[in-house]
Amino acid sequence: MKAFILAAGRGTRISRYLSGKPKCTVDIGGIPLIRYTVDLLKSKGVTEIALALGYNQQAIRDVLEGTGVKFYVNPFYDVTNSIASAWFAKDFLQGDDMLIMNGDVYLDETLLDLLLAEKKRPVMFADGSRKETADYKFYYPQGRLLKYGKELEGDDITGEYIGLGLFAKDFMPHFVDRMEEMIARQEHGVWWENVVYSMTEEDSIHVTDVKGNFWAEVDYIEDYDRILKHRGVGRREME
Repeated sequence: MKAFILAAGRGTRISRYLSGKPKCTVDIGGIPLIRYTVDLLKSKGVTEIALALGYNQQAIRDVLEGTGVKFYVNPFYDVTNSIASAWFAKDFLQGDDMLIMNGDVYLDETLLDLLLAEKKRPVMFADGSRKETADYKFYYPQGRLLKYGKELEGDDITGEYIGLGLFAKDFMPHFVDRMEEMIARQEHGVWWENVVYSMTEEDSIHVTDVKGNFWAEVDYIEDYDRILKHRGVGRREME
């Protein structure tokens, strides 16, 4: 299995706390978040890892020095979204089963074990315990993704998307082909996940619920504080 991590964006919602640093480099107790993620993946046997870079890419390169990860740069990160970052890595996104995740996501080790043990493909992951506070919402009756979006309300919310998915080797050429079609239509302002969402009517996109396990996406300072509390450390100054 390969892993592809999207880490090109600026992180505008938390940027005023970061002093110019990419949010995936925040300290989570003596180690940057992205270094923690890469080290954890490697410890689980996921050794072929690539990152999409853009904003302040050198800061990420510095904290990952010596890890052997590959880098793909989206020079248009400020005027595109993560689909464009994935497009620059389209050759990497083939040839093996693939974990694709956003670089600002913190996963507890127990949760990563659960994710990597999942046999269904293609599968996205969601937390059914966070319906009320969900940012990006999924509706997945019987574990199949039917609706998605920030605007879902009421009974159309089953859980919150946690920022990653698992895909079989034979699915990835279709993913890349669809991504190429969307880029050709100038749909470079959407997320990489929109490639998957565009297939929901022709393929079954599974959803596995991870409620009861700890995860966080560093969108707001409160998310960062949740990670620190979970790890039992205090917040350092973000220099």
